[in-house]
Amino acid sequence: MTPAEFGVGALILLSGFLSMAAGVGVLRFPDVLTRLHAGTKPQVLGLAVVLLAIVLRVPTWGVLTTVVLIMAFQLLTQPMTAHMLGRSAYRSDHVRFDLLIEDDLGRDIAEHDRESGPGR
Repeated sequence: MTPAEFGVGALILLSGFLSMAAGVGVLRFPDVLTRLHAGTKPQVLGLAVVLLAIVLRVPTWGVLTTVVLIMAFQLLTQPMTAHMLGRSAYRSDHVRFDLLIEDDLGRDIAEHDRESGPGR
């Protein structure tokens, strides 16, 4: 076994651990917002690690450009997806408000409702 193969194997194991941590967090955390955090952060890092392993195993320009495109797409879509899911959960009362330290969104919604007035 070459050192490169050993490194690729270690990176794949690390990626599997991160994905498992994301799955455990989604199952174990108490509310939607913490589950979203657990599902997005380790998942993106796990994907980055496995893509690095792929590039190390097959170091060609075609693979590298594909990996860069995949990672860029994930980094552009994952935060927005989590943000919109979190807002949707908040507006449909699926958030445990007792776990919030500061409710910025609630304050912004109340401020917007005051500015709009009752006639709008």
